[in-house]
Amino acid sequence: MSPSLRPGRLLLLGALGLSGCVRLGPDFSPPGEAWVEQWHSPAIEQASQQRAGPDIREWWRVFDDPLLDRLIAEADAHNASLKIAGLRVMEARAQLGIAQSGRYPQLQQATADSVYLDRNQSGGRSPQDSHFWQHSLGFDVGWELDFWGRFSRAIESADAAYFAAEANYEDVLVLLRAQVAETYFALRTTEARLRVARRNAEQQKRSYEITERLFSSGESDELDLQQAKTQYLGTLSSLPEFEDQVARTRNALAVLVGRPPGPLTELAEREGLIPLIDRAVLQDVPADLLRRRPDIRAAELNVAAQSALIGVAEADLYPSLSLLGSIVWSTSSLDGAPDTLDLVGGPSLRWNLFDYGRTRNNVRVQDARLQQLIEVYRDSVRQAAREADDAARGLSKALERERILGEAAISAERSLTLASAQYREGYADFQRVLDAQRALLVQQDNYLVTRNSAVSNLIALYKALGGGWHSARPRVDPASRAQMQRRTDWGELLDAPTPGAAPAPTEESQDE
Repeated sequence: MSPSLRPGRLLLLGALGLSGCVRLGPDFSPPGEAWVEQWHSPAIEQASQQRAGPDIREWWRVFDDPLLDRLIAEADAHNASLKIAGLRVMEARAQLGIAQSGRYPQLQQATADSVYLDRNQSGGRSPQDSHFWQHSLGFDVGWELDFWGRFSRAIESADAAYFAAEANYEDVLVLLRAQVAETYFALRTTEARLRVARRNAEQQKRSYEITERLFSSGESDELDLQQAKTQYLGTLSSLPEFEDQVARTRNALAVLVGRPPGPLTELAEREGLIPLIDRAVLQDVPADLLRRRPDIRAAELNVAAQSALIGVAEADLYPSLSLLGSIVWSTSSLDGAPDTLDLVGGPSLRWNLFDYGRTRNNVRVQDARLQQLIEVYRDSVRQAAREADDAARGLSKALERERILGEAAISAERSLTLASAQYREGYADFQRVLDAQRALLVQQDNYLVTRNSAVSNLIALYKALGGGWHSARPRVDPASRAQMQRRTDWGELLDAPTPGAAPAPTEESQDE
């Protein structure tokens, strides 16, 4: 046999060749729901239209409100929850770097020692030789071969977890933009309800003043006076509640966009009726939009990450094969002592034979967690479809109710005009005026609430279909990046280009 083909070298070459060729554990299989491919919702078809318009990634532009556009842009830049989600992306990216280090020797250690020795020898020809320094330099390397795919599975898991963090960031973006729009229109609605209540209170105050004069002159009894006063004060008492709701909603909006609670002066720019959009503009069918929804992509990526962890756990059932090596150079101040250079190397096999079922039960734990995440994914898909269907139906029904209440409010206003005229001319008692005033306030308030319900359902529909997931902003804002770089050497990690939508893993991608 050739010296270059000694059995030890053959064993080493074989181990290196097989390293990483075996990957224990299941290969990831997407837990897709078959019914999604054929799913359609009559309610969504009725409440939407397929035409060119604002991209669903910027669905709020259908309201044509520049102030809302500015508020959403400000929230993208300063919202705390979004910043935290971006930092979790950086954390997952660093964790991926830790997992990728498993491809290289796990132990790379340099040592340096200086030792003073005093042997305290009795006798001897050179007593000074019992006192000397000994110096040594060494380098140790240990490389556990990825024989069973332990490290490749760990990288696979960390990679999926990183993209799941990206998808979670986009999910926070979807929720944030919907919340900003919903809070903004809730504020506009409350402001409108406050204006209606004030206007009705002024009308009721005039009626109260009229009945007070009539009672003082003896032309009316006290019952009309007290009824007018009761109705006026009842409406007046609602004003502080509306004012409190305006302040609370304005504070909530300020915090969402990253400001301290307080007045938002720019809100005075656009006051008026709440917008009413009768259709959602979609470019894709609902089934495609559901699959694109960030929280569903995150749920699928979590399944992929956990699937790889089963292989990591199974690798503990088998022996680990490592290559060890050391280089040690030593010298001594002892006269005549030679310098030495030692080279040590060879394979090392370790196998935990008796763990009393701990490793096998850990595999079972990882498998149970995988099945849990599969069920979470399936439930997420069903819940997303339910949310979209409910929001679409809610939009249609709110629009129907809005049309009816719009006519009712016009009729109530006309009724009050007629009742007031008949009362002044003596053809009707004051009770009819009170009833007409009360009906007008109720119908006008219900009309505003219903318009806001329609807007809220439209926002909920876009949110349920994952609209608003895209952002070109870096995951970490400039101020936070500068602060982190002052504390820690992040290298080029914080300057990495922002990836697009996190791709759902496929079976083919696991084999690359």
